[in-house]
Amino acid sequence: MTTGTAVPTATAGDPRPDDSIGGAVRAYVNKVRGGDVGSLPAILGFIALVIFFSAMRPESFASTRNAANLLNQAAPVIFIAMGLIFVLLLGEIDLAAGFTAGTGAAVLAVLMTEHGVAWPIAVLACLATGVVIGAFMGTLVARLNIPSFVVTLAGFLAFQGVLLLIVGEGGTIGVTNETILSIMNKNLSPVLGWVLTVVVVAGYAGVALFGTWSRRKADLPVPSSAVLGAKVAALAVVMIVVTILFNQERAVNPAIKSLKGIPLIVPFTLVFLLALTFLLGKTAFGRHVYAVGGNTEAARRAGINVPMVRVVCFAIGSMMAAIAGILFVSYNNGVSPTTGGSSTLLYAVGAAVIGGTSLFGGKGRIIDAILGGLVVAVIQNGLPLITQKSGIQFIVTGAVLLLAASVDALSRRRSAATGR
Repeated sequence: MTTGTAVPTATAGDPRPDDSIGGAVRAYVNKVRGGDVGSLPAILGFIALVIFFSAMRPESFASTRNAANLLNQAAPVIFIAMGLIFVLLLGEIDLAAGFTAGTGAAVLAVLMTEHGVAWPIAVLACLATGVVIGAFMGTLVARLNIPSFVVTLAGFLAFQGVLLLIVGEGGTIGVTNETILSIMNKNLSPVLGWVLTVVVVAGYAGVALFGTWSRRKADLPVPSSAVLGAKVAALAVVMIVVTILFNQERAVNPAIKSLKGIPLIVPFTLVFLLALTFLLGKTAFGRHVYAVGGNTEAARRAGINVPMVRVVCFAIGSMMAAIAGILFVSYNNGVSPTTGGSSTLLYAVGAAVIGGTSLFGGKGRIIDAILGGLVVAVIQNGLPLITQKSGIQFIVTGAVLLLAASVDALSRRRSAATGR
């Protein structure tokens, strides 16, 4: 006699899952064949571009000094893309994110330089500016059902005007605050770089072990110890190599000023990566975002406050754009009428899509912004070393974005065909 609560046990006739590393590789290949390519195109594209530009310009591209510059160059776009992922997950778009960054940067610069406001208060005002802008546009989208394309296109024009009024046409506002400037211009000491490496690897191992323990406790399938060990070892190798490279001297004249260590923007970005990944993956709000993006009507019938989710996502997106504005100020030592303009928005959307976030909603991770942002930054950084024709640079960047969008569309079609 059996009871209803008895846990099924494996019998001699049951197929046993292959929990070896080879089995995990085969399972991943099958998942890719089924249409779930994830961030694989971005990773392969990044590796291919790095190899190509390193072969073409080994003396200039393949240097640790250029690598540090590339990371700083990519950071503002990556932060805008991190925020855009919340909006894209809903199947919406935010065309105003670039000039939201510029407006936030202008608020920060004006408060510190013209009104003598302390930097923590100026930073809070910058973030509040982003939240208010996002909440306003999100409310128009969620409550009045105005298409996000229209609302944010209007925001694109309006906030460009606000930026011009604050900064003045042709003018710039210089910022000399050491704390703000250090974000994009300082490095961790070599010792702190090794501390960061240990913390990242140990933290990843701890989270992986906790996740395995939680799944085992819930009687769910868990990856084998060999697979977990291989992932932790791979991350450790990457972090050790990166730390060794950045701890080398990269100053042109070390006698005047030494330049060693991991750029400060790296741990700064890791903090937001962890926080936003936790928000999307481990909280009820994150599950609601994916639910609304996957099927809005089903989410509404399940009792999810769909309008509120939309407003909060737009607010988060604009707040991240405002943080990108702080990075622009730090990188450029000030703000100008073009801050956040030009191709910034297009590169940010491209970064999210190239990283694996779907334009159709319901699929995406925060790490996508970093992977895609690095691909875009490599193109921006490497192409000028080969050709000075900006037209070619736009064409190549557009082709990469089109390729990423095509992969997204084809993977969705494949997923639908295979029932995944």
